[in-house]
Amino acid sequence: ANALIQDASLIFTLDFNALSRIGEMAAALAESTAKFIMIDHHQEPEDYADMQYSDPSIGSTCEMVYNFIESLDHLALIDEAIANSLYTGIMTDTGSFRFPSTSSRTHRIVADLIDKGAHHSEIHNKIYDTNSIDKIQLLGCALQNLVYLAEYRTAFISLSREELQKHRFKKGDTEGFVNYGLSIEGVVFAVIFIEHEEEDYIKMSFRSKGDFSVNQFARKHFNGGGHDNAAGGRSDQNMHETIAHFKKLLPSYKHQLTTS
Repeated sequence: ANALIQDASLIFTLDFNALSRIGEMAAALAESTAKFIMIDHHQEPEDYADMQYSDPSIGSTCEMVYNFIESLDHLALIDEAIANSLYTGIMTDTGSFRFPSTSSRTHRIVADLIDKGAHHSEIHNKIYDTNSIDKIQLLGCALQNLVYLAEYRTAFISLSREELQKHRFKKGDTEGFVNYGLSIEGVVFAVIFIEHEEEDYIKMSFRSKGDFSVNQFARKHFNGGGHDNAAGGRSDQNMHETIAHFKKLLPSYKHQLTTS
């Protein structure tokens, strides 16, 4: 990967807008002499790209990739494989087309991708309706750990390294778990705390409804960011300390949470 980066004259960075978001690969990209094209829909992009296509109002980066291809007048080059890939990215990034950023334009693009060969039903089934027994049991463990804080209209889930190992965790298994907290009636803020399976830090996913910006919350308190209603962060404290710190923050946001 390092050799490919060093040899490249043009590099596209997709679905992130700060090199710090890509871990170990950031150093290699920072040293590259290639031209950079950023295509991304997260807020507050960093200024590293030679060409920046940034629009937080669009629900998915794959929708933006479609727009990029269209601007080059190359939609005819989208074959079945490309259509499947773009459909998958749009479907997952928009939460199966339910997030507010999903627009009529999104559906028109999806219709074109289906016409070009995207297997929409098969894609949905493979992603959302095909699970391992380990993942289902890990979800059960996560729901057992769910805490509801009615006073702050907040719910959170925690998963320890030991719990991940017990259920033979694979990357991606916890995708969507945080939304169960947000589905509780009256909840406007949901969080999942996950102890990294190897390193000593806590990964976090934040979700919200209404006007409460988890992007700003994550940026201010947990070295993260993302969208107003969906963001990520991390903590270098242990699980107990991280959750305690999180709870201490809630009183200062009580008005926003209870009026959101």
